[in-house]
Amino acid sequence: MSAAEMQQRAEQFRQEYARVQSEIGKVIVGHSEIVHGVLTCLFVGGHALLEGVPGLGKTLLVRTLSEVLDLKFNRIQFTPDLMPADIIGTNIISEAPDGKRTFSFQSGPLFAQIVLADEINRATPKTQSALLEAMQEHSITVGGTIHRLQEPFFVMATQNPIEQEGTYPLPEAQLDRFFFKLIVNYSGREEMATILDRTTRGEWPKVERVMDGERIRHWQQLVREVLVAPPVQDYAIRLVLATHPQGEFATAETNRYFRVGASPRGAQALVLAGKVRALLEGRYNVSFEHIRRVYLPALRHRVLLNFEAQAENIASDTVLAHILNEVKEKAPDVGPATVRA
Repeated sequence: MSAAEMQQRAEQFRQEYARVQSEIGKVIVGHSEIVHGVLTCLFVGGHALLEGVPGLGKTLLVRTLSEVLDLKFNRIQFTPDLMPADIIGTNIISEAPDGKRTFSFQSGPLFAQIVLADEINRATPKTQSALLEAMQEHSITVGGTIHRLQEPFFVMATQNPIEQEGTYPLPEAQLDRFFFKLIVNYSGREEMATILDRTTRGEWPKVERVMDGERIRHWQQLVREVLVAPPVQDYAIRLVLATHPQGEFATAETNRYFRVGASPRGAQALVLAGKVRALLEGRYNVSFEHIRRVYLPALRHRVLLNFEAQAENIASDTVLAHILNEVKEKAPDVGPATVRA
């Protein structure tokens, strides 16, 4: 594919992405970075974890996204008594007209294309693990039979960071399978006024469907065709390695506050999210700035703080910001740059 053709496809992606974002903006006030993050996860085939206090529009965002995209949507309200069969389905006995009894599979709410896992940390680890296979493999195994999920498959989970009573914190293995962790903050004064105008006057905005599953898969393939120069890829790698305590690229803050660093999935998230950012600028190659802009949401849930950090109330974002400032764009030993996909 020529550079001109790639440039044209990048511009087309930017326009269609803007249409989706515009339709979401009819309902969701502000939170532009959150919307960017959720759409980035969608177009790379990843999953999003949203954290914030109740009432900030996390659930509304996912519901609006499902209305804008022509995809099957299901919401699962996670509770401590929710069992794995309640979300993945189960085999049931059915009786034929001739009296014979057979097993048939009754699918659960996880058989959708957009799944909202509301308050995911309220479910028991057994139920949380049932979601794990679907997120990673895009399939569900019941009674020894593998059931494939319809593509594209996107899980968006929410959790409340304040209320901890009756909750089961997500294990690191499951957190690592979320592409981004997005922090939803409070709305500002002007945003609050707009919210009240929209919700207290009986004039609820209507959104239009602008994209279907086939189109989303087309753009997911385009994202992977965006080019990454070796120096940019090496920069992403060194940013991840800098989170490893006592590692070759570890900073002083890393050694002091981190117990466990980010996995290779962190580097994958940096590069793929950087590709989406590049396309949104009409470019077909990733820059250092694109990597920096996605660093926090890609890695904040993939590092573990040690006791000292917890005692001093140091947030992982604070340490990651220090790392981002200290790691240089170009390493001294990087050779001549050659471009590859």
